[in-house]
Amino acid sequence: HSLPALEAAHIKPFTEDGPHAVDNGLLLRSDIHRLFDHGYITITPEYRVEVSRRLKEDFENGRSYYPFNGRRLDHLPEQVVDRPHNDLLVWHNENIFKG
Repeated sequence: HSLPALEAAHIKPFTEDGPHAVDNGLLLRSDIHRLFDHGYITITPEYRVEVSRRLKEDFENGRSYYPFNGRRLDHLPEQVVDRPHNDLLVWHNENIFKG
């Protein structure tokens, strides 16, 4: 039921010289996309979701997102070359994520 709410998210933003390429993208629900862009959620190079403790600290909420913490992404592109690039995921973890 979330198909209408799915959005393409850049891992490394285009404004930060991120490539406009399939391996620099994730298909995310719109609310998760926004949290990802603001650093409250990231995806590890092992394709696991990590939710920042800052979500609770900064906004005193996030209860519905913490169950995703540690879960592996369910759907990845079949072709390995199209999967999110590990170097870009590391970049997001080090530069955007509020771990």
